[in-house]
Amino acid sequence: MNRCAWVKEGMETYHDKEWGVPVHSDQLHFELLVLEGMQAGLSWELILKKRAAFQKVFHDFDPSKVAQMTDKELERALHNPNIIRNRKKLFAASHNAKCFLKIQKEFGTFDTYVWPFVGGKPHINHWEKAEEVPCLSPISMKLAADLKKRGMIFVGPKIIYSYMQAAGLVSDHTTDCFAAQPSEM
Repeated sequence: MNRCAWVKEGMETYHDKEWGVPVHSDQLHFELLVLEGMQAGLSWELILKKRAAFQKVFHDFDPSKVAQMTDKELERALHNPNIIRNRKKLFAASHNAKCFLKIQKEFGTFDTYVWPFVGGKPHINHWEKAEEVPCLSPISMKLAADLKKRGMIFVGPKIIYSYMQAAGLVSDHTTDCFAAQPSEM
């Protein structure tokens, strides 16, 4: 079975069942935003290995609970060897949870807020080689700017493009990958 070239051993299930699959759960949107922020400067493989520990630290990525995390809780998390112990990234998760809740309040759900950025349906690309896949797009720049305007941090256009790929807003499976979607007729 052919997969995208970036898939390493141990990442098959994530690639096959999650990456590029449209997300409509606000909790999963929040999880992916936090994890993509944690990944900045690191590898997604490392983040996937630490995902279960992050779920524990961040209350299964319940944005309401993460927004209520105290500085003491976040400081304690800095001593957890099973997660990325970057103070700015850890505190950003709690900060962004508060912003996420404001977006939910304004739009009803985060899902309702985010999908219009891609016209309400996944943007399907048809890259032949992994080297063709961009690290950002005009849409990720627009979404990142809007999230920053709403107060979020660690949401630059590259982080947001990775989030868009993970959340299925964009499908960047290469054409030789079994998960690639056919061209629309």
